[in-house]
Amino acid sequence: QVQLVESGGGLVQAGDSLRLSCAASGRAASNYYMGWFRQAPGKERDFVAAITWSGSVTYYADSVKGRFTISRDNAKNTVYLQMNSLSPEDTAVYYCAANGFYISRRDQDYNYWGQGTQVTVSS
Repeated sequence: QVQLVESGGGLVQAGDSLRLSCAASGRAASNYYMGWFRQAPGKERDFVAAITWSGSVTYYADSVKGRFTISRDNAKNTVYLQMNSLSPEDTAVYYCAANGFYISRRDQDYNYWGQGTQVTVSS
């Protein structure tokens, strides 16, 4: 069992940067494979990025490659999403998620989810 709490969302202007954090707690919290997903109003939830428990392998959606960076600090049981060069198309609720088995781009592979944090990018 793991609990996830996102933070760091807010309202920014196009071209700005944000750093989202996801704090994990519970048994063996740092042993999970972690992912970030986002959901815009009226849209399906989309994959953003994922990372292995050690941080040795990362996955990114094509839409965020070169702009977003996922990382983790296992000593703090926290995963981060650094978002640069934000545009209005990045506006969404961002969710962190965890699974105990493997790195994945599919939301159905994740067992635990945070409540989400709103990111709004104005032009």
